[in-house]
Amino acid sequence: MNARPIIAVDAMGGDFGPSVVVPGAIDAARLHDLHVLLVGDTPKVEAELAKLDLANVHFDIVQADDVVHMNEKPSDILRRKKNASIQVACRLVKDGKADAVVSAGHSGATVACGMFIMGRLPGVERPALAALLPTEKNPVVVLDAGANVDCRPYHLFQFGLMGDAFARDLLGYAAPRVSLLSIGEEEGKGNSQVKEAYELLKLAQNLNFVGNAEGRDIFTGDIDVVVCDGFVGNVVVKMSEGLASALVRMLKRLFTSGFLPALGGMLAKGAFKKFATTIDYAEYGGAPLLGLQGLAIVCHGRSSARAMQNAIKMAGTFVRKGTNDRLAETILANEELTRFSRAI
Repeated sequence: MNARPIIAVDAMGGDFGPSVVVPGAIDAARLHDLHVLLVGDTPKVEAELAKLDLANVHFDIVQADDVVHMNEKPSDILRRKKNASIQVACRLVKDGKADAVVSAGHSGATVACGMFIMGRLPGVERPALAALLPTEKNPVVVLDAGANVDCRPYHLFQFGLMGDAFARDLLGYAAPRVSLLSIGEEEGKGNSQVKEAYELLKLAQNLNFVGNAEGRDIFTGDIDVVVCDGFVGNVVVKMSEGLASALVRMLKRLFTSGFLPALGGMLAKGAFKKFATTIDYAEYGGAPLLGLQGLAIVCHGRSSARAMQNAIKMAGTFVRKGTNDRLAETILANEELTRFSRAI
């Protein structure tokens, strides 16, 4: 592993492209001692670099001729756009020229390129997106957050294993409390998929499985990892983002509805700013796709420069800590149970 992690950044991704991605990447390289590879249209990338202070920043530009559009199918992108920025970035990892990929572009394309170009860790059935959500205490890991909409029980089982390793290694949780999202806390609640996954998670080695959790439990801070399929997980993540934005707007309207509320708003300004920052997805950067030979981080299409910086920072930390080694160890330690569950 390189002393200075090398992060391939899809400079053309996201709603704002290089105008946001490039400043975020340069800030991340400077603040967190990283080497960033800016993958995209060289003239457009250089135009943004010309606006920035590049002193003591480690970066290179890697030309990519094509851009992925949001209406394109991931399968078509894989077949027909070999020089798209996200494909080029993933090949840099596959070829050992970068340690991780960060993209705010087409999430389906990022997941597909990560899986089919970079490949999976030994024993991993399906990589999973791990989203970090704010709670009353520490962030909670929700996975899968959208990579796999249809799952078998052993997929959920492996998501729990990978979420546990991620929470231990990257978040520093000593014994993460892993739960399975269901319609009730009792062991027998849920559909057949959830009930079978429950039995597998109970048998996992070195896993602090605390049983089922309901949707209302996610934000209490009393659980650290929430396991679900990608359909449910994506709904949970996007609903929480929408609710957070709505709460901020409602509070702003309340504080401007009259003299006394405005006075209260002035007095609570510091607390309000802290609250808004805590629930802002930009604080968490992006969702890592766990289970790859390398790392891909999927960022929100509306990501700001700060969100990109935080996502690239996460990628650097992931590489420095050797988190993939822990993921691989956890999966292999439970390989026999996974094999058994596939056979039934």
